[in-house]
Amino acid sequence: MQVHILGIRHHGIGSARQVLKRLEQLKPDIVLVEGPPEMDELLSFVGLPDLKPPVAIMLYKEENPGQSCFYPFIDFSPEWVAAAYANRERIPLRAIDMPAKLSLRSDVPTTPELKKEIIEDKSSEISPVFVDPLNHLAAIAGFPDSESWWEYQFENTNGANTAENHFEAVMIAMTALRESEETNMDHSINEIRESFMRQSIRQAQSELFINIAVICGAWHAPALVELKSNESSDLQSIRKIQKTKDTVYASWIPWTNDRLSLFSGYGAGIISPGWSMHQWENSDNTEIRWLSKVAGVFRAEGIDTSSAHVLESYKLAMALSNIRGRSSLMLSELNEAILTVMCMGESIQLELIRKELIVGNLMGTVPDDTPKVPLQVDFEKELKSLKLKLHAIPKTYELDLRRQIDLDRSILFHRLSILSIPWASLIKSRTKGTFKESWTLTWQPEMMIKLIDKSFLGNTIESSATQEINQQSRETTHIKTISNLLGIVIPAELNGSIDVLLNRMDELSSISTDIRDLMEAIPDLVYITRYGNVRKSDLTTLDLIVQRLFTRIFIGLPTACYGLDETNSNLFFELISSVNHSLRIYESADTMNSWHETLLIIVDKDGVHDIIQGCTCRLLLDAEILSHAETSTRMSLALSTSRDPQHVASWIEGFLRGSGMILIYDHRLWNLVYIWISSLSAEFFMATLPYLKRAFSRFQFGERRQIGEKAKQGLINISIDNRPDNLENQQMEKVIKIWETMQTLIGGTKKTTITSEN
Repeated sequence: MQVHILGIRHHGIGSARQVLKRLEQLKPDIVLVEGPPEMDELLSFVGLPDLKPPVAIMLYKEENPGQSCFYPFIDFSPEWVAAAYANRERIPLRAIDMPAKLSLRSDVPTTPELKKEIIEDKSSEISPVFVDPLNHLAAIAGFPDSESWWEYQFENTNGANTAENHFEAVMIAMTALRESEETNMDHSINEIRESFMRQSIRQAQSELFINIAVICGAWHAPALVELKSNESSDLQSIRKIQKTKDTVYASWIPWTNDRLSLFSGYGAGIISPGWSMHQWENSDNTEIRWLSKVAGVFRAEGIDTSSAHVLESYKLAMALSNIRGRSSLMLSELNEAILTVMCMGESIQLELIRKELIVGNLMGTVPDDTPKVPLQVDFEKELKSLKLKLHAIPKTYELDLRRQIDLDRSILFHRLSILSIPWASLIKSRTKGTFKESWTLTWQPEMMIKLIDKSFLGNTIESSATQEINQQSRETTHIKTISNLLGIVIPAELNGSIDVLLNRMDELSSISTDIRDLMEAIPDLVYITRYGNVRKSDLTTLDLIVQRLFTRIFIGLPTACYGLDETNSNLFFELISSVNHSLRIYESADTMNSWHETLLIIVDKDGVHDIIQGCTCRLLLDAEILSHAETSTRMSLALSTSRDPQHVASWIEGFLRGSGMILIYDHRLWNLVYIWISSLSAEFFMATLPYLKRAFSRFQFGERRQIGEKAKQGLINISIDNRPDNLENQQMEKVIKIWETMQTLIGGTKKTTITSEN
């Protein structure tokens, strides 16, 4: 029996090439690869046309899908190459690492723990420092880090060494490092993993396989050579932790280039997957072909790049490589040459190459018949029926909800939002109308975790979203929350949840005493009752609930406004304004009349803050419930110089807030404010000025400028033809007589102040 240990770097180009060569030489009768045994079934899919890298095997716990790990693969992953060889030759293929059901346990570390090397810095804090053992070899060879050394030494040889010599060299280097005391790695977790690997090899031997090929991370290779002397200790180590009832599921999921360095089950990755793929696909003239690709990207972006640029870049890269004593070009030399020659030193252009080529935006696909949870299956079924694809780069869809396919897409996007899967983001549409929606779609592999994590809610997107909404409705005691949920489920067309939410809202509204909660909920509910029929939802019951909520607000608001401080008064000012706006949309004369009766109570109620009373007075004036004469009288009382300046300014702030344009164009309102300010004594005016500045500072700059220009004109003549309909003729004639008298007193000139003697 022969066991051949092939130490590799995960996602290594040279490792993948040498693995394929060595397997073709050895012709093993079984292939063992590093990885948890739960992935055995999925590895049988490698080599099928519908499984196109980059892809990853996702391993997750049944009771908690969020507790998961990933094993990414690309075309040049050595494990992928080995699996494809085994499937092509129809020989057994197994994964031999520690089972995922154990590595995902909270009491078992999933990555090697590091010994803490205590370093004292200027702040006297201590920090754990990990030194990659390969850095020792890299430093000896004159490389800045282990990645660049390994890339040059083992991955960038283009097959110069024989496969047998390649793996012998890897074994020698790793054996020396493992025997060295200069590394600060804690080997405890590695020892457990290696115990499982050795035991799996012994299992293959016991089944009479005589030519065994093992593909594992280079660091583990020396530990898998000796199988006899440590058999009893391996069994003892395995028995200590192999006690769990957890169930782990595995699934293929699409992966992306920019995620190849993240979320790996064994902590491996690559910095430049696009460059590595180019090397894998182009073994001849690799560098020239790469520079030609770079030139093509620049030309597509309108950047002038000639063939001469390509040749000069190649010459410079070769010169840099020779200066550094290297026998072959690396990506670092190519990038420096591109930056100097093609980019003329502009690093922002090199960033374009990094994004488009060095990393790339490739995304893999998986077959429909791979093992999946039902929710995944339904999701993919929806994608197919709606002609949607998962893309790693953002893609925008302009939806017209009058078209059935666009409506169905919108429904899916809204349902996924309910499940907190942010694949589709709603953005502001470029066109007007409630039938238009714009969405930007960007898929990230970890979104699949969230999708699977929601699988306990149901087997379809619709049922899962329904259960999510129903659960939230049961847990909340706020009508505002229910109204938010209602605004979500209507575009998602979760009709079953609509009834649940309405019943819950009816229940809460009958017992709620929180007027603020009711007022916060009203705007969304009114909008839904007014415009929710775009999606043809039956909202008759909601309309009845809205009427009931209005009634409870009208009854409780005067009491709720009593005794509030300035902060809470400002809050209720906004709520009152919001409810008033909602009532205008609601368009119910009886309900609006009841609202005005409530405001009349508040405007005369003692103990109500001046901001709220000024606000209600203004709303009643706008609605023509109060005449200008009545408003003038109330203003005179509220703004009397006998009152504290701060209270006076609060009333005028409540009266004027949000009224910049109206103050400019409504001459009667302008004259009311103008007469009051003109009547102030110098002392009272100076005491009130800071508060007045605060009130007017809320206006837009353009509004303040126009108000300043209008102030130069003084009082504005009012024509009897412009009088409000609800003013009696005697009142209007009296007002006009006052204005005419004032105009006579100022002699027809533009005067900015009127004294009490006038």
